Amino acid sequence: MEFDLSWILLGLPLAFVLGWLASRFDLRQLRAENRQAPKAYFKGLNFLLNEQQDKAIDAFIEAVQNDPDTSELHFALGNLFRRRGEYNRAVRVHEHLLSRGDLGPADRDRAQHALALDFLKAGLLDRAEEALKPLEGTAFESEARLALLAIYERSRDWPQAAAITRKMQASGQGDFSARQAHYLCEQATAASAQGDEATAHTRLTEAMAAAPQAPRPRIELARQQHRQGQPGAAVDTLATLAAQAPGALPLATPLLIEAAAAAGRSAEALALLGRHYEQMPSLDLLEGLVALDRASGDATRPGRNRYVEHLAKEPSLVAATQWLATEQLEHEQFHPQIQRALDQAARPLMRYRCAACGFEARQHFWQCPGCQTWDSYPARRVEEL
Repeated sequence: MEFDLSWILLGLPLAFVLGWLASRFDLRQLRAENRQAPKAYFKGLNFLLNEQQDKAIDAFIEAVQNDPDTSELHFALGNLFRRRGEYNRAVRVHEHLLSRGDLGPADRDRAQHALALDFLKAGLLDRAEEALKPLEGTAFESEARLALLAIYERSRDWPQAAAITRKMQASGQGDFSARQAHYLCEQATAASAQGDEATAHTRLTEAMAAAPQAPRPRIELARQQHRQGQPGAAVDTLATLAAQAPGALPLATPLLIEAAAAAGRSAEALALLGRHYEQMPSLDLLEGLVALDRASGDATRPGRNRYVEHLAKEPSLVAATQWLATEQLEHEQFHPQIQRALDQAARPLMRYRCAACGFEARQHFWQCPGCQTWDSYPARRVEEL
């Protein structure tokens, strides 16, 4: 049987035509898909710039459906969900990324960090902690450690917080010695509340060794010594505080006066406060000096005269109010009303204000209740700032 070459001559052009048509169809489809995906992406970006997050999310979902292998679109979509507070949807997006086998190491670490942020923003601290731990040794190590530190501080897990700060300090992320001293003081306070004064004393000693210039350990130690019937030791501790951290002495003034009175060393306390008041006038030091003058019964220097002397140095509504409270007015029947008005006006000036967020409080805090920043409260009242 002879082979007919005419079939080959007819088949070759036909195969060429069919192949060309197929390639054109695939190329048009690919071009259409490529045009559609960027169009949806840029549409979502435009909505995002116009702060139309709902429409931006819809556009990004469309872009992800058109190109499901693009990780950047998933990251953008997950971040949008987190910003809108839709943490469950953000978690699903980032968990989907982590489940992909074709995801590179860098994108995998990025998705792990994003997932940890989802849990953190949602307040799921235990799950956030578990998601942050695998980031040790990655490019997100520093951010993960800071987030873990915030978690341990919020949960008051002071040993874990101290361990994280030691790692951060060893890696050159900053000096955390003062914060470590705060953690030890918090542990000492908890031990004292349980009646374990020996452990509290040990923690305070460790805190002073960790941060010799930090004022809180010495104040807490003096408070413990006075509580245990050692007022003389408390006075000595506060004298050391005045030498090493004079700016914090106003915070310890009431404790110093009480301990000095119990130890029979009020004259020493008066001299100490007087020296520091001359160098750095303070309302708390002024009140301490007035209280000591009144307790000593020194008629040659009535305590109220100190208010007048303070007003000569610094204008102060608080000092003026305190002085006026002891004075006799021409129309004495109006004195109570005037005094109440002045007291009300001066009361906000006696608060402490956080230097980080501006949160005001009647008492001094080592950690701001508002922004959780350590050592953000100056040892001076609002009027003195």
